[in-house]
Amino acid sequence: MRKRTVVRLNAGRQRFNYRIAGLGFRDGHVLVHRAVHEPFWTFPGGRAEIGETSEETLKREMMEEIGVEVTVGRLLWSVENFFHYEGRDWHELGLYYFMEIPQEFPFRTHEIIHRVEDGDNHLEFKWVPATFQALTALDIPPYFIAAEIENLPASPRHLVWRDGDLDNKT
Repeated sequence: MRKRTVVRLNAGRQRFNYRIAGLGFRDGHVLVHRAVHEPFWTFPGGRAEIGETSEETLKREMMEEIGVEVTVGRLLWSVENFFHYEGRDWHELGLYYFMEIPQEFPFRTHEIIHRVEDGDNHLEFKWVPATFQALTALDIPPYFIAAEIENLPASPRHLVWRDGDLDNKT
């Protein structure tokens, strides 16, 4: 078994992270998750490991977190994401894919539908309406996705996103 090494660099109070996430839809809803100790939600995924393609990362993360094999679709966004979190400045390269989640994965719209322990984190998953209003109400970074959730890009879109900066370059 090979040693697993995530793609992450630490430089004092600064961090670089390479994250892959998926947007899975069903009946007008999108799957989101959070670590239970966090106030915000995000799209499921995780850190890439050295030697993995981004699609392999997303498939591995979904198998680890929700226990099903997803189909990775087209790339929606590549994001150079800059944000402050837990006293550190983060520079994250994020790839966001369209993904199909098998029908056997539970779908209920008014409750947490899945929980799992992922390392030190306890994660919970739920389906929320795939609308600007629903995503902004939940506080789901990176925040540009809420504005585009009802009209996904037809081809991959690259953005530089700086949380807290009113003049984001998109």
